Amino acid sequence: MDFRRFRGRDLLSIADLTPEELRFVINLSLDFKRRFYSGERVIPLLQGKVLGLVFQKHSTRTRVSLETAMAQLGGRSLYLSWNELQLGRGEPIKDTARVLERYIDGVAARVYRHKDLVEFAEYARIPIINALSDLEHPLQAIADMMTILEKKGRIEGLKIAFLGDGSDNVLHSLLLASSMLGARIYIATAPGYDPNSEILKRAEEEASRSGAEIKIVRDPIEAVEDADVVYTDVWVSMGQEAEREKRLRDLSKYQVNAGLVKHAKKDYIFMHCLPAHRGEEVTEDVIESPNSVVWDEAENRLHSAKAVLSLLLG
Repeated sequence: MDFRRFRGRDLLSIADLTPEELRFVINLSLDFKRRFYSGERVIPLLQGKVLGLVFQKHSTRTRVSLETAMAQLGGRSLYLSWNELQLGRGEPIKDTARVLERYIDGVAARVYRHKDLVEFAEYARIPIINALSDLEHPLQAIADMMTILEKKGRIEGLKIAFLGDGSDNVLHSLLLASSMLGARIYIATAPGYDPNSEILKRAEEEASRSGAEIKIVRDPIEAVEDADVVYTDVWVSMGQEAEREKRLRDLSKYQVNAGLVKHAKKDYIFMHCLPAHRGEEVTEDVIESPNSVVWDEAENRLHSAKAVLSLLLG
């Protein structure tokens, strides 16, 4: 595939990629990881390039993986906290976007509202990358698909069980990626927590082309039965703290615990984007079990970030 087709593009959603492009990014991510472990710790594809990290929310994996990825690609990054910029004092996004495009080569933005990302992309002539919004987390989904392929040798036809908040941003990107790549994804969630209707519609369209299967169920055992992958995320995301007690009550039956994962395949892998709230969405014995791949999944955020950045900024 011609690398030039990616240059200068935005990545606000997994759906901004075609299935072929997504496969290419995943395979490139694996190639970066192989090269890293063969001793190529710095591959100067982005020499002289600067990435701005415009973050409204706290971050560990996203910030560190993006900053380290830029360093390992020979470029550099600037951490630009939303409240330290004039954005925090009310400067319009469209003004900030048009200024930043004169200084830097791309922006990775972590925001509360997805529509703010859309506005950034509308006014900036440099690549805008979704580093998490209330709607999606495409960088996480790329690392997740990379991890599944690395551990299972394939994605197509695998059964992925997601348990918990079906309206979760990580789930939205995972749902799109799974449907694009032909996986079977079962989402076990409570009434009122189903995926965003537009995301679900797009995923169903992708599934009709790829042969993927999408099911939303209320029974966690039905979702986990013979699953190859068991995935969960926190039940209370940043900005939802006022709903905490209600969410804990509503989603309690979807906890991933030792009793539940007995219904999965013996060689299932457990995944979580982290941070994990042990004792809520997952128990200690599951996340620390031999089936857990969460640390490899977290590491893969670095190698997949190198793939994305090298393509969009290269």
